[in-house]
Amino acid sequence: MTTQLEHLPTAKYALALHTTTPELGLVISNFADDTRAHVWNLGRDLSSLIHQYIIDLIAPQNWTDLAFIAVAKGPGGFTGSRIGVVTARTLGQQLDIPVFAISTLAAVAWHENSKNPKPQAIIAVEMPAQRGQVFGAIYQIAADNLGLISLLPDAVFTPEKWQETLANWHTEYQLIKATSGLAATVSSILELAYLDWQQSKRPDWSEALPYYGQHPVDI
Repeated sequence: MTTQLEHLPTAKYALALHTTTPELGLVISNFADDTRAHVWNLGRDLSSLIHQYIIDLIAPQNWTDLAFIAVAKGPGGFTGSRIGVVTARTLGQQLDIPVFAISTLAAVAWHENSKNPKPQAIIAVEMPAQRGQVFGAIYQIAADNLGLISLLPDAVFTPEKWQETLANWHTEYQLIKATSGLAATVSSILELAYLDWQQSKRPDWSEALPYYGQHPVDI
């Protein structure tokens, strides 16, 4: 049985933000003929500048032109991940629109697949974490190329445990090491959210939560 996919109403846009690193990635699109994306290296100025950068990117559109918001929820830097999710939640609440919280690692997998789409391909993603550990996850491209299937949810591993997990994995996979330029995958954050939107998912802003994976300090 096929599902009738829903498209954004005419003239409606969606916004995505990526703040899990010192870079700010933003993209706005109507998924038709207008997509604008940019990445800035803001460092410690991220928290004080993010709202102005969003306002500047949205123009000439208005807040009311947004149908939904997508945000990278982590893993990544503790402060950056929190800033992005809090910003998305606040906008979602004020505008009364859905907020899609998308895994940083899922966005890396989807970005890699977009270079050379391979339905049902399996992609393992690893990213450095604090205290010598690594974040890892394994995804499969859906058979219809309309999203990702989580085969191994995002988690934190010791390097030894992650290598053991990969060595014992039962199928062929491609390994991607996410070490830099993550904000550039903000378009993948938006695309994955749009695929969920097309399947009539409408997550409330309150459901958008950051994924840290680790406590920010040793306890």
